[in-house]
Amino acid sequence: MIQMHEPSAARLGWIPPYLFQELDDLKAHAGRDLIDLGEGSPDQPAPRPISAALTKALKNTENHRYPSYPGKLAARAAVASWYRRRFQVALDPGTEVSMLVGSKEGVSHLIWGTCGPGDTVAVSDPGYPVYQNQVRLSGATPIPVPLEEKNDFLVDLDWLARIAPRIKLLCLNFPGNPTAAVATLGFYRDVVALARKYGFFVVNDNVYSELYFGKTRPPSILEVPGAMERCVEFHSLSKTFNMAGWRIGMAVGNARLIKALLKIKQNTDSGPFGAIQDAAVYALQSGAKFAAANRLMYKRRRDVFCGELVRHGWEVTPPEATFYVWTRVPPGYDSTPSGESVSLNFTRQMLASCRVMCAPGIGFGQGGEGFVRFALVAPEKQLKNAARRIGRRLAQNDE
Repeated sequence: MIQMHEPSAARLGWIPPYLFQELDDLKAHAGRDLIDLGEGSPDQPAPRPISAALTKALKNTENHRYPSYPGKLAARAAVASWYRRRFQVALDPGTEVSMLVGSKEGVSHLIWGTCGPGDTVAVSDPGYPVYQNQVRLSGATPIPVPLEEKNDFLVDLDWLARIAPRIKLLCLNFPGNPTAAVATLGFYRDVVALARKYGFFVVNDNVYSELYFGKTRPPSILEVPGAMERCVEFHSLSKTFNMAGWRIGMAVGNARLIKALLKIKQNTDSGPFGAIQDAAVYALQSGAKFAAANRLMYKRRRDVFCGELVRHGWEVTPPEATFYVWTRVPPGYDSTPSGESVSLNFTRQMLASCRVMCAPGIGFGQGGEGFVRFALVAPEKQLKNAARRIGRRLAQNDE
């Protein structure tokens, strides 16, 4: 008898449906006046001078050839220079920097290049779902690292010390998605000390470092002495310069980890489009004022949205960084029949009754259950309108 094969690989059964595809499915019949705060995709265009740099770079015929796998040396040098100015971290552009087709690609390739069957990887819970999913696809075993409100959504270092002998890789993301938590340099020192003691490696996803609202700027884990021995950090121009659709990011840090990432990359893609790399050079060299303007814009949005929710009785804590508002589901919505997800039920209710899309916390891991995330990716007027719609719905529920 001829065997009839299934069209999909068995490994696809190892991961759940992707959260943001599920949100797209929910939005499909939401109506034209939907206010979409579900996905963290910037709603503003890249600054005109950066777009002009891209237009100019398009005229360079060399940019229409295959790019190099690690990226142009000029782009890697610009990344190293930016890290020196921003974090006082010295990087070798030749071995400690790689350009990426967005940081999501880099995360995937690094995990596949460093981990496999028999390896254990610690991933944040709640956290960006790509980490846990890519660990599973690589054949390695993920261990959820609980990020709890009582610890300001940072890793409990005593808990980490207990599992440290078992893990090969620890995946961090600060400032955090979805929690908006900000790590201190002291926290990173303790993590690096554990990594050096127990021999595991550390990834820090630092793509939100430029979206901060206080005087203290989020640090890089690479600022810690000795971190380069065991750490790599991801960064991106997506959030800082509204270049999400351009797909341009970078990995920096330990040369062995960068080499492992590139080994997968060399067999998967051909690197970022050269013209986009040239525009990235311009952004990194001349874009400080654009990043500052973005911070002010998101701070105003944060204050408008959170202020309006508080005015309507929902006690939310304004984030100190990122463009996410991470908050518990309000009283009255914090239980469901038959064990259904509280956060998913609330998301559906907000979509149906308010035409406002948020992201259910359960989509970021079991530790996210009972929370929801709003992305501040709409103009102030729409954010105020969204908060008012939600406020009216909350008032009706209280009656």
